[in-house]
Amino acid sequence: MLLPVKRRGLLFILSSPSGAGKTTISKALLQQDPHLTMSVSVTTRTPRPGEVDGKDYRFVSKGEFDRMVEDQELLEYAKVFRNFYGTPLRPVEEALANSQDIIFDIDWQGTQQLKQKLVNDLVTVFILPPSRGALETRLRARQQDPDDVIRERMNRASNEISHYSEYDYIIINHDLDQSIAQARAILEAERCKRRRLTELPDFVRTLMQE
Repeated sequence: MLLPVKRRGLLFILSSPSGAGKTTISKALLQQDPHLTMSVSVTTRTPRPGEVDGKDYRFVSKGEFDRMVEDQELLEYAKVFRNFYGTPLRPVEEALANSQDIIFDIDWQGTQQLKQKLVNDLVTVFILPPSRGALETRLRARQQDPDDVIRERMNRASNEISHYSEYDYIIINHDLDQSIAQARAILEAERCKRRRLTELPDFVRTLMQE
């Protein structure tokens, strides 16, 4: 939605336990909205089939990742399932200043770190599965991980879900189309928040003087 006044961009955070649907919902929003871009994280893990370096992730060595941490080039970072992930700072700052919204597919740890630095720019959404059984079914249907990794993800899910109360919005993903629509509605409403409309006082002053 285009507004008649300039606004500051926002960081749209989607978090969930693995398999609950945050990546699918993120991709749907990106396809529907030309004013939304995906945050491209750096990671030390190896690419999965079909992933493109620089588009899905920036794949770096552990040594390069450590250098980025030391040079304070990352907005947030965390270790997730034996690998490290982080968000480069400069692209985020440039996007916010240019009214660009960025969607983040990160966990609760990354969300906490972002809150410490850019809390006024965040919109946080936690996605819950309809049941634990549905979560495991979705993990197995992806056919991306061996049984031991799936078990690890399921064991981790309870801890991740326990952080739901730290988020602004909750979506229970029992129907994908409905969940996408709910996420879209949240995004549109947050774009109209008064504090994001940086030129609003001038616009209102002009209206009153006409």
